[in-house]
Amino acid sequence: MDELVYGVFRPEAVAAFQRVIERMKTDGCDAVVLGCTEIPLIIKDANSPLPTLDSTRLLARAALRRAVAP
Repeated sequence: MDELVYGVFRPEAVAAFQRVIERMKTDGCDAVVLGCTEIPLIIKDANSPLPTLDSTRLLARAALRRAVAP
């Protein structure tokens, strides 16, 4: 948190997240929810061992759909 909110994206932080996600994959998880607004800044489908669900994007899209719905 002390890094991401300030735009600091260290390779060690990415590797730490990847290790946790890899453990989750080994334990049988199918995907990972990126539930903090800063995490998608460093973890994406391209560098994650599991598919990612970016909660900020999902909520924004749902809000937009609701706002433009008849």
